[in-house]
Amino acid sequence: MLSPTRSVSGAPNASRTGGARGARKPKVVHVATVSRTLGFLNGQIGYLKARGFEVEAIAADDGTLHAIGAENGIPTHDVPMTRTIDPLRDALAVVRIWRILRSVRPDIVHTHTPKGGLLGNVAAALAGVPVRVHQIHGLPHLTSRGSRRVLLKWSEKLAAFLASGTICVSKSIMQAVIADEIAPREKVKVLRNGSADGVDALDAFNPARHARKREVVRRRYGIPEDALVVGCVARLVPDKGIPELADAWSEIHPLAPGSHLLIVGADEQENPLPAATVNALKTLPRVHLAGFLRDIAPVYAAFDIVVLPSHREGLGLVLLEAAAMGLPAVTTRVPGCIDAVEPDSTALVIDVRSPRSLAAAILRYIRDPQLRRAHGAAGRERVLRLFDRKELWAAVHHEYLLYLGEPGMAE
Repeated sequence: MLSPTRSVSGAPNASRTGGARGARKPKVVHVATVSRTLGFLNGQIGYLKARGFEVEAIAADDGTLHAIGAENGIPTHDVPMTRTIDPLRDALAVVRIWRILRSVRPDIVHTHTPKGGLLGNVAAALAGVPVRVHQIHGLPHLTSRGSRRVLLKWSEKLAAFLASGTICVSKSIMQAVIADEIAPREKVKVLRNGSADGVDALDAFNPARHARKREVVRRRYGIPEDALVVGCVARLVPDKGIPELADAWSEIHPLAPGSHLLIVGADEQENPLPAATVNALKTLPRVHLAGFLRDIAPVYAAFDIVVLPSHREGLGLVLLEAAAMGLPAVTTRVPGCIDAVEPDSTALVIDVRSPRSLAAAILRYIRDPQLRRAHGAAGRERVLRLFDRKELWAAVHHEYLLYLGEPGMAE
């Protein structure tokens, strides 16, 4: 369990927030490295506002910050941040975040992503914010080496130390956090069954709602209506297993000539794909690169199989969304991915960094439509049962009230 009644300094949070706040609404400020990350808060923000909270957000604007603010009706603040370690720019970001926090005077700062967590918690501590919640969506140091691994691990450890408590998006990530001594067991927890925001399987990711989009999306990318489509939704970076996917497709395409590979995701200049992988994706037959798409649910409707050969995840949201859409998945046996699926029931799980195993699993689904249907149906039932958005929102709301010393107001 977290320790919601104590801040890092040991002072009770209730005495530092409730009395001083008076009739003022409690205020939460979310901090993330880039604004796209804040997209998962759509819905959750409205839920909290309806229960008396004010919400603001701080992130580096990647072109989505204004839209996220407008959609949720909240003030947003653009603070340039990078995923890479840059001491001068990081120090400037801390100062800018500190100034914003001193101005808006939040009761809670809720940080996300490694860099947002580090800079946000340092700034929040300096600004005297009484409650600091750090949410770990993944652990980049698990797939890093050398000095970068050390820096990433200690950055996460410092963020967790400065936070009043740490929320992990999956049980396997929580286990890794404790095992790597990033945070002590008593300061770490998972809300309900994990995830950052749950999945809207009844509406946004309901396959019945998007049935007519299947042909529209396929036509957009020149994919025949009767083709079998293998889909991948991921940033185009090595850690997402894109090089292995390209290698696997080189084995698959001659054996399954009626199949297409549709990849949805943005390039990342700070962590680019190897040149050989880029060339393969551009030259292999029947590969379609869609780039970043904000409205992803209609694209799932065009898929028959989802693949996420990631080296690490916090909790594979793509896997949960795909399952909600009734799709079977191929993924890797790594923290975060294993929490999002039920092996041999909703997905086929393979060893990480194994193009041959990846190709074999995809081909198994391609050749067995009955297995695809069974795993897809089981995946949707599992998401409906375990990952309801409103139940997770209620858990977040309850957690905030505990920190504010007002548990009696929790629903």
